[in-house]
Amino acid sequence: MKKVLIAHSPDADDIFMYYAIKFGWVGIDDIEFDNLALDIETLNVEALKGTYDITAISFALYPHIRNEYALLKTAVSFGEGYGPKLMRRKDTKLKRRFKVALSGKYTTNAMLFRMAYPDARITYMNFLDIEAAVTNGDVDAGVLIHESILTFNDELEVEREMWDIWQELAGKDLPLPLGGMAIRRSLPLTSAIAYEEVLTDAVRVARDRKEELCDRLVDENLVRIEGATLEKYLELYANDDSVELSPLQYKAIDKLYELGLEHGFYETLIKAESFTLPDEYTELRDS
Repeated sequence: MKKVLIAHSPDADDIFMYYAIKFGWVGIDDIEFDNLALDIETLNVEALKGTYDITAISFALYPHIRNEYALLKTAVSFGEGYGPKLMRRKDTKLKRRFKVALSGKYTTNAMLFRMAYPDARITYMNFLDIEAAVTNGDVDAGVLIHESILTFNDELEVEREMWDIWQELAGKDLPLPLGGMAIRRSLPLTSAIAYEEVLTDAVRVARDRKEELCDRLVDENLVRIEGATLEKYLELYANDDSVELSPLQYKAIDKLYELGLEHGFYETLIKAESFTLPDEYTELRDS
């Protein structure tokens, strides 16, 4: 059997959206899918190297890899009224040049943060270490992502929501693009389309069998949260809007890229939908 590796982050929404494949609920005959869980910035950096055929990425990274990877239309995470949080200790106030911990140079939250706080002194670290770095006073503040936005230490409080920064920069009617999936362009197009279909089916099946899947993920210690916290988290980042990109989501991604160009993060402007796999190819090939 041919083996296909899918790289994703270890947070609960990525695990949830992938594991219908791992458990054999969806798949392709003669294809064995395997997975690798790495923190999102490691995945971003490896995507710059072209390491994995199919990989989770931050949306902010994509313009940098557009020539090597196509943007998949499924397994996407957006914020809508929520998102990463800039946190500080309750007993502190932030100065203009405060020291902040971010989860990686190429993450969406880092790009938005740098737009809003150009004078901050940034240090990058694994997202799992940021909460402790703020609590211990190693940094003045940190942007929490993934499950930490729901479970952070009582000694911390929100300085600013990244959602609010996004609203100020992008307007009031767009969801916040956070993470998606990309596939290497060197793969045969028919194979790439088939893999995207499997991933789409996996997210759809995960949603349809949510309770069963969550129970198994918790029983097998595959996620860091459970119960009501897991339920809430998945409704934030692995919901029905995660199955396939919508026109509004495309508009939001395009706005992110417009802002990135305006602030010097990109050299050229791209439209996200132009960099996805052509659905019409299969229809034309089979007609």
